[in-house]
Amino acid sequence: MYWFKPGAKNAASLVLGFAMLVYLSACKPHIENNGAFDLSGYFKKEAARLKKVNRPVKKTVSHNGVTETKTVHIANWEQELGLFIDADINKPTWRSNYNVTDEDSLLAYRAKDSTMKVSEILIKRDQQKIRWILIYTKTPKNYLYTTTQKLVYYPDSIYYISTRQDVRFMGRNNYRVTGVISK
Repeated sequence: MYWFKPGAKNAASLVLGFAMLVYLSACKPHIENNGAFDLSGYFKKEAARLKKVNRPVKKTVSHNGVTETKTVHIANWEQELGLFIDADINKPTWRSNYNVTDEDSLLAYRAKDSTMKVSEILIKRDQQKIRWILIYTKTPKNYLYTTTQKLVYYPDSIYYISTRQDVRFMGRNNYRVTGVISK
């Protein structure tokens, strides 16, 4: 190799350079994306797990107060939990757009910028096990419509989606979906 000539000086430089590289990479904290909880990954794993256990779900859907309840088997959990998966904040361009607090057993992400779609994520943990997840999303204000959502997930128990949509010239729509997972 033209860049390396054997000898004590070059070998020592090579060892020193390698040691510095190892030291610097060890000192740098491992950050995946923006260091945020991998919400999308978590819900994709949950979707795969729920599909495998295939428990019946008592699903209640409400639109402007008109409610219907059925017990169903969810064939596509990834689609069912799609709003949760889409609330992912792990994009490199959003690296500094969230204030993060991790106190006791509550991990919180709050948007610094009011134009962010995901305004808040709260994750309650107990011994690193997820107890519940609460997500607030909204569309940035625009002339035609605004949409706000509250997403709640209790593993192996219940998921809840509440959507309020105000459409100019058409009025307000309220949607609610509650899924109670059978034990």
